[in-house]
Amino acid sequence: MAYQLEQLAADIRAALAAEPGTAGREASCRLVEKALRDDAFVDTHLRDRAPGAAPRELLYEDPELGFCICGHVYGDAAHSQPHDHGATWAIYGQARGHTEMTDWRIVEAGEGDQPARVEPVETYSLEPGQARLYDVGAVHSPRREQPTKLIRIEGQNLDNLQRSNIKAK
Repeated sequence: MAYQLEQLAADIRAALAAEPGTAGREASCRLVEKALRDDAFVDTHLRDRAPGAAPRELLYEDPELGFCICGHVYGDAAHSQPHDHGATWAIYGQARGHTEMTDWRIVEAGEGDQPARVEPVETYSLEPGQARLYDVGAVHSPRREQPTKLIRIEGQNLDNLQRSNIKAK
């Protein structure tokens, strides 16, 4: 039987309630990987987007804990600058294609209008079926050269959060 969105949400809610910190987030990564291995789940929730449509679709927002399940579908190449998720965390789960991800280290703290400066630490590929946690404060940058589909769990809806001002050194 196919993994359902409602079941994924309930499983993540249970994992985060049982372990509210990093351990619950890591357990949620394993749940996302379960969804990524389910072709019916991926085909249902990560449908191709119309040209010009936003790649991110909010699939579920938890009324109790505030986490979100989002579907991201990129029809073309997409590159992001180094960023964090402000006061929250995110899980990237690769469904189709691959994402080259770079982790960054803050080498100069930003103050006022001055951005934090970062330098790269590690670059690796997220492949289909893999999920990875980017905990609070983790600076990273995804790069996609071809059509890509992923599930992203946000600790809070990123539409409502300010992110840090970060620049590569």
